[in-house]
Amino acid sequence: MSSESGRAGDLFVISAPSGTGKTTLARRLLQEVERLVFSVSHTTRAPRAGEVEGIDYYFVDRPRFERMAADGEFLEWAEVGDALYGTSRRTVERATSAGQDVLLDVDTQGAAAIRRLVPGAILIFIMPPGLDALRQRLRDRGSESAEAVERRVGLAAGEIARAGSYDYVVVNDDLGAAFERLKAIFLAARCRTGGRFGDPGGPARGGAQ
Repeated sequence: MSSESGRAGDLFVISAPSGTGKTTLARRLLQEVERLVFSVSHTTRAPRAGEVEGIDYYFVDRPRFERMAADGEFLEWAEVGDALYGTSRRTVERATSAGQDVLLDVDTQGAAAIRRLVPGAILIFIMPPGLDALRQRLRDRGSESAEAVERRVGLAAGEIARAGSYDYVVVNDDLGAAFERLKAIFLAARCRTGGRFGDPGGPARGGAQ
């Protein structure tokens, strides 16, 4: 089914604690699920090594971001640390109007903001098999101190406590199996009647990542 037949795209939101495999799963979805596009967020932070403008983020300065927020250009936005992050309303609406499904990667605060504005949005939480397993995954990265790992595990516990507000929970105990479950959610959504993106209304303050 395409936009020519009147189908508007769906808005999918995924959230997960750091180290759960969300980025890997999202990249594979974008490769294998047709008519699925990623919503690239705007941010005021500087690009990190390897990040590409327009692919990883749209990098803007704080005055421009604040003007965009004041003009209602963001579907949701948040301040995380010293940087601002926001999801472009225009980008999302353009894609869904063309019959494309849109994937948003936001934290639990941002997901709650999207849910308030877009009741038809499909919220998916990627769950680690357990906090001990998550702790080991973070340690195996070897990129953070033991204290930083424990901070991330503590944050993960708080995020997991909010998983019940999502439509779906996918446990990533095995990457291949988790991907197949996640892909099934996307394909099943295309068989629904109604519940499309529609007009989201005003901007919400949430948390893009």
